[in-house]
Amino acid sequence: MKMYRVTSSRLLGGFFLRLTVGVLLLITCCLADLSVAGAAAEQDPLQELGRTAVLDTMLQNAVRRGLISGAVVLIGNRNGTLYSHAAGRAGFEAGSPALTVGTVFDIASLTKVFATTPAIIRLMDQGALSLLDPLSRWFPEFEGKNITVLHLLTHTSGLHDGMLDPAAPLESAISRAAAQSGAVQPGTRFLYADINFILLGNLVRRITSFSLDGYCQDSFYRPLGMLHTGFNPAVKLNTAATLGGRNGVLNGVVQDPNARLLGGVAGHAGLFSTAEDLARFARMLLNEGELDGRRVLSARAVAQMTAPYYFRNGSIVRGLGWDRESPFSAPKGALFTEFSYGHTGYSGSSVWIDPEKDLYVILLTTRLDYRNRRSFNRLRSDISTLAAALFAGHKTGGDVQIPKNTAP
Repeated sequence: MKMYRVTSSRLLGGFFLRLTVGVLLLITCCLADLSVAGAAAEQDPLQELGRTAVLDTMLQNAVRRGLISGAVVLIGNRNGTLYSHAAGRAGFEAGSPALTVGTVFDIASLTKVFATTPAIIRLMDQGALSLLDPLSRWFPEFEGKNITVLHLLTHTSGLHDGMLDPAAPLESAISRAAAQSGAVQPGTRFLYADINFILLGNLVRRITSFSLDGYCQDSFYRPLGMLHTGFNPAVKLNTAATLGGRNGVLNGVVQDPNARLLGGVAGHAGLFSTAEDLARFARMLLNEGELDGRRVLSARAVAQMTAPYYFRNGSIVRGLGWDRESPFSAPKGALFTEFSYGHTGYSGSSVWIDPEKDLYVILLTTRLDYRNRRSFNRLRSDISTLAAALFAGHKTGGDVQIPKNTAP
């Protein structure tokens, strides 16, 4: 018989995490029968416990277990922030500075949905391309391959990833993708792959003559007041560290090796941002393309970007770029609705947005343990579940009431 050893600290940590979630949901259910108008003052201490202490404790527990060295959580709705908290450190040494809500993170694959996807959707809304355009319209290497823009956005092109040639990274990405295309009929299989968004990021340049960074700065980040969002951040910025494998600890340098080969600006990874900046983008989406009187996407474009596309007999649901229901949708938690959407990033980042509940959850971490994916995804899921239980449907952070009927 094969024996497996599990450390007592990890067992106790996991038990404590699940117990914490259960206690909060129990408190939520018990308070659901109270009259909000008649007992608002009496509920405030428990509400404050639910909104801060339990979520704070969950983050601290993840730090103690060695899953992360720190994290920032920001929860909000279309009107603003409902909850924010930073725990732990921005690096991996005892003397590393403490994280703040304004710390800049490498958000990894969130680049796909906070840069590349909205850029493509905006160009589509302006008539520069369509979902059904063949990729060969801009990349002659794909002539006769039947891959469309839609296939790239939904990861159904059939293409898979590989390391790029350091001597010619972009050229090798294109040529190797073209050589493998046709092995899987486009549109028949969901296969998450960075190459789809490397091609889309370069497509933005081919259509606009601007880099992805420049186009997104002009179209989204500056108009939305996202002052700390961009590629290749300044060295002096307050940045969180990532583990770069053979490259050791990285700070202000993108973790993804292919993004580094591409100069730090790529369609699949390379974007740096803060929880506060990402919250402004999430609020824009909840407000159907507009924030503080500045419109950056049409309401139609937002609706089309987040509409569902079904694969594997409905077991996988994707938006354009965005995830809705798949093996990668741990941040959806147990209480977000079928209308919600989001994405994850390998560095330890995730976001989930629910227009039905008018709620978003942003999690940015300095991730330590990349092997224990199950526990990390559980952390993502539990934070979203608690957020939905405590904050769904409320107008402002100071006006939160424990919601009714929130048991899973």
